[in-house]
Parts: sequence; structure tokens; C-alpha cells
Amino acid sequence: MTDSERTGPDISGPAVIGGGPAGLAAAEVLARAGHAVTLYERMPSVGRKFLIAGRGGLNLTHSEPLPAFLARYHPEGGPLADAIAAYPPDALRGWCDDLGEPTFVGSSGRVFPDSFKASPLLRAWLRRLDGLGIRIRTRHRFTGWSDPGGPAFETPEGPVVTAHRPVLLALGGASWPRLGSDGAWVPLLAADGVAVSPLKPANVGFTVAWSGIFAERFAGAPLKRIALSIDGATVRGEAVISADGIEGGAIYALSRIIRAATERGEAVLHVDLRPDVGAAALARSLADPKPGLSLANRLRKDAALAPVGIGLLREAAHPLPVAAETLAALIKAVPVRVRAPRSIDRAISTAGGVSFGELDGRFMLARRPGTFVAGEMLDWEAPTGGYLLQGAFASGRAAAAGMLAWMEAEMRSDL
Repeated sequence: MTDSERTGPDISGPAVIGGGPAGLAAAEVLARAGHAVTLYERMPSVGRKFLIAGRGGLNLTHSEPLPAFLARYHPEGGPLADAIAAYPPDALRGWCDDLGEPTFVGSSGRVFPDSFKASPLLRAWLRRLDGLGIRIRTRHRFTGWSDPGGPAFETPEGPVVTAHRPVLLALGGASWPRLGSDGAWVPLLAADGVAVSPLKPANVGFTVAWSGIFAERFAGAPLKRIALSIDGATVRGEAVISADGIEGGAIYALSRIIRAATERGEAVLHVDLRPDVGAAALARSLADPKPGLSLANRLRKDAALAPVGIGLLREAAHPLPVAAETLAALIKAVPVRVRAPRSIDRAISTAGGVSFGELDGRFMLARRPGTFVAGEMLDWEAPTGGYLLQGAFASGRAAAAGMLAWMEAEMRSDL
């Protein structure tokens, strides 16, 4: 240790690095088991991305049956699926109830706290963690490993070295870097030979080369009650036109497949503007238009299309076909040529991360015994809708259980 380095007051015992849902959940499990836990967070306060996630309503999890729920994750199966099965959505809802923040199921099956916000839940959670004696050290940026073998940090007062064991890394991905998740941990683990899949944007919008007229007129306009299809996958929902692309829930649900298509070249996304009506029925509605009725009015009245939908048709084909069958076919599959995902710092979440092959069954790194990994650092992705938070909570708790098992084994070996 150099003269410029110092040791903190809590240099040993189990540590959790990262104050997001995965880290906080792990710290709670460890403290309930009787351990003196120190949690380190890079930012001035914990749970910042958690609060942002709840800005429009905190979607904690989803109420669909567990087999369908688990199918939302990629890759399917494996340690994350086991962690979620051990701590499923009903368990997370029960945890909220115990905190005095009951939940409800929305019309789409998504689960929200009754307050609908993240801040009351986070405040109640932090009160519980404080009551369990968990020490939270903010403004501590993880910089690697100290000579004693524990994690090292950079703080406003200078470097800090510790001898913590075991250690959980829950440092997030690389989305929302201003909230603390910037992927700076990647080279630190790579230096130890840990396989880390490249971090990529997930649950993200994509760029499209709209015409100037379309972009100016329809930027911000929603495409409601549509279906999107690409490479054999179809999702119903909504999307939003932006000045240079397309985003929204239905896009996010397909973002992994769209991203993969853009990596192979320009991807073509097909938009069904009337998924509730078959092509034949739509063609019948469009047949024999009234005399003098313009094509735009024909689409508005006979096909029930909003102006943004008509504009999207004109982006795909100009002039528009007049024949009812051809026009109906276009309405059912408007081609949109997608260029690339937006940058990772504009994504809701991150794909890529530490390969599950680097972990043992306890979420511990095989190359660094006593170091565990959870949350978005791991190589998995899921759509919005409650799946991201459920994965973070469940993996954090599973890693904490692994830490407890490791500490018990270490204690037995010392006897």
C-alpha cells in the first residue's frame, strides 16, 4: 500500500459493490443471515437507475405464468432461469407487501406498486437495510483489486484499499452511464481472463432514414395497436416515430432480433397497421370506393388508418397502389428499413456481459474464487415489462445465497 492509499473503517467481511436492485437485494440476504455487510456505490446515492425506471410508473415484474415469463429471457434456461424460479414474481410481490408497499396487476398483466412510484418503495427498503446494520459507502468507484486481495476504490478523499471477502460485483451494464453504469468494469475482469461478451444496447430504438417531410410531420406520433414482424418473430403493441427512427414497447420487445438483423446488414421490419383485421376483409372494405373520395380519405375511412399510418404507407410506396388487394397487403406489412440501434447510452438496458460459463453454480467467478457476479453485468437480456427488474432481484439473491454457501464451506475448511 502506498502513502496515497488508505484503508477504510470497514475493510473486511462480505462486500457488495453496486447499489442497484441486484446489489441491494444481495446485501439484504447477507445481512439477514447475520453478516456485517458493507455496500459500495459509485454515485452519491444508491438506486438511481431504479428511480429513473419508475419515473413513469415502476413496473416491478409481470403476472403471466412462470413458463411464459421465463421464455422472455435470452438465453433461455440456465442459472438465471433457476434464480427466477427460486424467487419468482409472486415472491417479489410478497417482499413488497412486507415493506408496506403492496402491488397491483395492471390491465396488461404488468405489476406495479400501489403508489405507482419507485421512491416510496426505495425509501422503505433503505430503512430496512439500515435497520439490518448494512453500511453503505457512496462515492466509491471500484478500480480493481488491492494487494490484500480485496476490492480497491477511488473516492473523493483518494484511493481506498480493502480486504473484503467474499465480494459481489453488481455494477450494471453500460446503459445510463450518468447514473453510474458505464461498463468500466469490463477491462478489469478481462485482465483476469474473464470472458465478457461485448456490451450492446438492448431495449432501444433504431434509426430509420425517413424523408424530411415525414420526419417533420410525424416525429413523436404514436403507432397504436400495431404488430411488428421480423425474421419470423411478431409482437403486438405500440411504437413511436422519432425524427430519425422508431422506438417504443413493441420495438423494445424485438430489439434483440432487430439488432442481430442490423449486424448482418440493413434490417427490414414489417408493420401491420391493422392486425385485428385480415387482409381479405381489409381488401373488401377498400373495394369500390365512393366517387370523388381521395386516397387519403379512403384509407382514413375505409381502412381506419390514422394520419401517421397513412404517412408510413407513403414512405414505403410512392405512389400508393390503388388496387384494393395490393393496398390491403401493404397495410398488413409495411416495410420499414432499419439502419442501426441507437447508442448504448440511450438504451434502457444492456446485452452482453460476463458469460455464465465463467460462473459456478453459486454465481462465483471460477477464475477469482470469492468473487460473485449478479444483475446486468451478466450476459442476458429481456424486454421491458418487469422482466429486467425481476432478473436483477433474483440474480442478486441467488448470488448472495452462493456467497453464504461459500463462506460456510470456507469456515468448515478452516476447522
